[in-house]
Amino acid sequence: MSRGCVRTAGREGAGWARLALLALAAGAVVPLVAAGPRGVLRALLGLAGLAPAAVGLWWTLAHSGAVRTVGAVLCVAAPLTVPALYAAGGLLGPAAASLALWAPAVRAARDAVTPGRAEPVPAPPPGRPWALMNPRSGGGKVDRFHLADRARTAGVRVVLLGAGHQDVAALAEDAVREGDDLPAVAGGDGTQALVAEVAARHAVPFPVIPAGTRNHFALDLGLDRGDPAKALDALGDGVELRVDLGFAGDRVFVDNASFGTYAAVVGDPAYRGEKRRTTLRMMPGLLSGPSAPRLRMRADGTRADGLQALLVRDNPYPRAVDAARPGRGQRLDSGRLGVPGVRVESAVRAAGTARGPRAAGLLRLTAGEVVVEADTPAVPAGVDGEHVLPPAPVVCRIVPGALRVRVPRGAVRTRRGSGAPDWPRVTGLALGRREDGP
Repeated sequence: MSRGCVRTAGREGAGWARLALLALAAGAVVPLVAAGPRGVLRALLGLAGLAPAAVGLWWTLAHSGAVRTVGAVLCVAAPLTVPALYAAGGLLGPAAASLALWAPAVRAARDAVTPGRAEPVPAPPPGRPWALMNPRSGGGKVDRFHLADRARTAGVRVVLLGAGHQDVAALAEDAVREGDDLPAVAGGDGTQALVAEVAARHAVPFPVIPAGTRNHFALDLGLDRGDPAKALDALGDGVELRVDLGFAGDRVFVDNASFGTYAAVVGDPAYRGEKRRTTLRMMPGLLSGPSAPRLRMRADGTRADGLQALLVRDNPYPRAVDAARPGRGQRLDSGRLGVPGVRVESAVRAAGTARGPRAAGLLRLTAGEVVVEADTPAVPAGVDGEHVLPPAPVVCRIVPGALRVRVPRGAVRTRRGSGAPDWPRVTGLALGRREDGP
């Protein structure tokens, strides 16, 4: 199957890049003309007020008691100083005009560097579809949406997971060996990954039924997580996509493998029942306590030490944090791992993170292979939300195009770029530098 092309190699990407730079320049000129140099200085001081908010977040997570309370107040109060300073300097109008210009600038910049993706191909009707469903996943979505009954009506052989431990991968393996040619899963990302590995090994298509709590993989595929029953349409009018699979050691992941603080929190027995309370209880010790995890990472010639948290993602996130669509990836067939990491030891370092992805305490790169090391025989990890203890070092890799995913035809749509634009690339395109994509 074709893996698609990168659109920025042609004139269209260059045109979007020039439009983005033009709108960006206009957005910068408006406040300068409207308020003069003093007004611009006041605006910059207002933005600097975001640094105390980052300090407040650090105190909230890394401490308890009175310090945590002060940090929570600072998280709320500091951002409010920005519009106050703008109003005092008469900058609210110019700021709104700048935003009105910067919004299309960012949109055009994203579109300029948005890569192409593999084209879906029509999928023939399955011969013997099979579905494994977890009734407890997602707070009971299987029962709430009558997924088992609807699947059986569509001719699917349904297996429901019981209350005890069952080997999901073995169940899927037996089904494929018995002749079932479309193994589906109604559950979370962890269960999806186990069956996806079996489907990839046998080169059979894999439908995704988003019946878990978050289902990041389904989100990236464009599936409706609010109504998992719609995913059953893939059995009839379906199309196939080729996507990459990630591995953490010998464990497959369809979304991410996390190491450090989050992995330790997920491993606590109380996490499943009290996620927020457990996280707040454990964070101080994990971030600044004597037993706080410190990881080492090697990836394509880059080394990083002392990391508190490291995420290895099956294809990169558009940015470390995308507030508009948190956790949503841009593509699933880039053949690269996304690797964001965090190393924040103090409030001063936390304040520096307000600079964004280039801050000293933040790591963000892409790689074909990532090696995670620690000073312990095993490295606690959260693989698609499931707690595991792989032996150190953990080699994470990606296998391009390893999985055939079957989705409803209506789920496939052209995606525009998201996240923070890559302005150096945009500038290069605007100047006529040619890019060759994967």
